[in-house]
Amino acid sequence: MFVNATLMRGGTSKCWVLDARELPSDRDVLGRLLVEMFGGRDPAQLDGVGGGTPVTSKAAIVGPSATVEGQLDYLFAQVGVGTGTVEWQSNCGNCASGVALWALAHGLVTTTGGASTMTIRNVNTGTMFHAEVGQADADFTTGRAIVPGVRGTGIDVRLSFVDPQGGTTGALLPTGSARTELAGVPASLIDAGAPVALVPAAALGLPAAAGVAELTAAVPTLRQLRRRAALAMGLAREGDPIRDSVPKIGLAGPPVAYRTLLGEELGPGDYDLSVRMLSMTAPHPSIGLTSAVALAFLARTPGSILDTWLDPETDAPLRIGTLSGVLSCRLSRLDGHLEVTLDRAARVLAEAKIPLRDGVLAA
Repeated sequence: MFVNATLMRGGTSKCWVLDARELPSDRDVLGRLLVEMFGGRDPAQLDGVGGGTPVTSKAAIVGPSATVEGQLDYLFAQVGVGTGTVEWQSNCGNCASGVALWALAHGLVTTTGGASTMTIRNVNTGTMFHAEVGQADADFTTGRAIVPGVRGTGIDVRLSFVDPQGGTTGALLPTGSARTELAGVPASLIDAGAPVALVPAAALGLPAAAGVAELTAAVPTLRQLRRRAALAMGLAREGDPIRDSVPKIGLAGPPVAYRTLLGEELGPGDYDLSVRMLSMTAPHPSIGLTSAVALAFLARTPGSILDTWLDPETDAPLRIGTLSGVLSCRLSRLDGHLEVTLDRAARVLAEAKIPLRDGVLAA
């Protein structure tokens, strides 16, 4: 058995994109397929096409909507590295930019040669977003757009997340408050784009611009806080298996001088908020776009832990300082809807026919 798949770079993630029309719809069967395809039981994913890290072990199953003409449905899968499991609970905005370009490359959306727009629904969370893809070359591999954290260019993709608040829990503030405590640690829990738990870096004794080693050392503590946040947000119940996909968790602090992973020197005037996130159980090299969407809302929410550093009344874009550089996002109201807009870059890396061993899909 072979699976047709396209390796896309979307933003700061790599994602294998598969056509939903060629695959079984059963999630259990899909999960076994992806674990086999990625080599997901191997901590290095050497016996599969996975990249061995959370940001390179992602899949998207994409197809035309069965109910809304002209809309695409996008199911996101986070394939565990070394766990033999697949998480279906979240969304990935970086992969969404790759999905938009893939849809053009594979004829699910037609183009007249200029910018192309489409509406995409994330099946996992119900989040809707519009994607505008800039003019692409014939093979969808070359562009001039850049994003922080990637030494390379791609085709520009603008994503606008439409009314993303409460998509997973049913409320922007699942606890009813912009500020709470998790085991004595101040935190803000918010659901917009993705459920996110944010705590002050200083509350864990960490600097605002913590490095990879410092963040790695804090992973056990952050996992415990994420578990408490999941319970507080109604994402888990006592006795449920511990999951590392939701809520997203990270640290926040004031803007300070630091050097990015690619060696760029940034000063406190170059961005508004220092943020360090986890991707599953590892430091995220930048930030997931859905986490950035949540932060755009949190920055405008009075009473959150961000009030110390940000003015919630401002209309300016939020500039987020990450390990890899600065990501800018804007929250705006358009025709009665709230939208968060971000600019990404994407390109096709490979078209593949991936063999699966006989019997791998059997229960």
